[in-house]
Amino acid sequence: MNTLFKWAAPAFVAASLAAPAHAALPIQKWQQASGAQVFLVESPSLPIVDVELDFDAGDRRDPADKAGLASVTAEMTSKGLLARDGQPALDENQLSEAWADLGAGFGASAGADRMSFTLRSLTYPDLLPKAVALAARQLGEPSFPENIWERERQRLSASIREANTRPGTVAGRAFSQAVYSGHPYGYETTEESLSHISVADMKEVYKLVQPCRAKVSIVGAVNKAQADQIATALLARLPAGSCTPLPAVPEVPALKAAAERDIPFQAAQAQVLIGQPGYKRSDPDYFPLLVGNYILGGGGFVSRLSQEVREKRGLSYSVYSYFNPGMHAGAFTLGLQTRPDQAAQAVQVSRDVLRRFVAEGPTEAEMKAAKDFMIGGFALRIDSNSKLLDNLANIAWNDLPLDYLDTWTKEVEKVTAAQVKAAFERKLQPDRMVTVVVGAPVASTRQ
Repeated sequence: MNTLFKWAAPAFVAASLAAPAHAALPIQKWQQASGAQVFLVESPSLPIVDVELDFDAGDRRDPADKAGLASVTAEMTSKGLLARDGQPALDENQLSEAWADLGAGFGASAGADRMSFTLRSLTYPDLLPKAVALAARQLGEPSFPENIWERERQRLSASIREANTRPGTVAGRAFSQAVYSGHPYGYETTEESLSHISVADMKEVYKLVQPCRAKVSIVGAVNKAQADQIATALLARLPAGSCTPLPAVPEVPALKAAAERDIPFQAAQAQVLIGQPGYKRSDPDYFPLLVGNYILGGGGFVSRLSQEVREKRGLSYSVYSYFNPGMHAGAFTLGLQTRPDQAAQAVQVSRDVLRRFVAEGPTEAEMKAAKDFMIGGFALRIDSNSKLLDNLANIAWNDLPLDYLDTWTKEVEKVTAAQVKAAFERKLQPDRMVTVVVGAPVASTRQ
C-alpha cells in the first residue's frame, strides 16, 4: 500500500481541534511549493472526499472563431490516456471501466471563467490512492485522440442542429450576442466554430492547466496533511510551467443604447429575454443586489415580477430575473414565456416593473420577507458535501474571505432598502436594455 495514504487518526483529531472554535464551517487554506492553493473543509461524517481543481482556462479565453474550445478540451480529457512511466495507454472504454471498478468518479468541464476537474471517491485506504492516481493520470496525460474528436465533433454538431429547433436556444443566443457586444462571454459554440477546432488547439489551451495556476478545493473525511497529499498527487503529472501572467481579457462593454430583436419562430410560446451587462463577482454591491433581485424576480411566485406579470394579469406561468456575476460583468436577465399575442403586453409590464423597482427600490416589508426567507434557507446551501464543495470552490475562485459562509447571513441581514435602491440605480439602466422576443409577431412586440 502506498504509505502516502495511510491516514493517521490522531493527526485527524488534532487538525479538527485546531480549527477556529468560532467558525461554523472552518476553512483551511495553504499554498504548496508549486504555487497551487489548497482549500479544505473537513467533513468526517461520511468516508467520502470530494475535490475540485480550477484553472483560469475557461471559455473567456477562447478565440472568437473557435468558440467552445475550452469546453470540448475539458470533455476530451475523458477520451483516453497516454502511456507513461510503464503504465499502458487507456482508451475511453478502458478509462471508463477503470473508474467503475473503483466506484469513484472524475469529471471535467469548462465554464465562462474556469476549467474545472472534480473527483469523488470513498476514503478507504484500498480505494482512495488508486482513485487519486487515476485522476492524476487523466489530468496529466489525456491523449486527445484525433479519431474520437472527429466523432465528438459530429455528435456535438448534431446536438447543435437539434438545439437550433428550439426557440429558447435561438432567444438565448440572440440575447448573449446583443448583451455582450463581442465579449467572449457572448461567444456561442456553433457547427462552424467546432469545424475550426483541432486537437492541436486543445493541446495548446491545455497548457494553461498547470500546478501553479491551480486552486484545489477539498471537502471530506480527510485532515490537512491528507488533503495536502491528495492535492500534490493530483497535480504531480502536470508540467510545472513558468506561470507567467496570462493575457488580460477585456471587460464587458456597457450598452450604449436600447436594442430590440424580434425573431419570428413557429412555437406555441414566445420567449422573452430582457437585460444588459450586470456586475463582476468582486463588486461591493453583491449583497444588496442579491437581496434586491430576490424581491424583483428571484423569489419565485412572491417576486414583484411574478405578482404583476403572472398573478395580476395572467401573462405567463413564470417570470424571473437574475444576475450572473463572474470575473467580468455577467448579464442581468429578465425572462418569461407567454402566448405570442401577449408578448408585447408582457414585455411592457416587465419593463414597467423593472423601471419602478430601480427608481423606487423595495419596501421595508419586502426587505423583511426576502431576508427572512434567504437566511432561513441558508442551511440548505450547505447540507451536503457536494454543496459544500460548490461553495468552497466559489470562495477559492473568487478570493472571498475564508469566513464567507459564517458571515453570509449577517451580510444579508444588514442590507438596507436604501442600499438596494442605490445598487440597482448604479448597475441597471432600464432604458438601455436589450429585448429579445422569439416567436411573437414582430409588429406586436413594439410599443
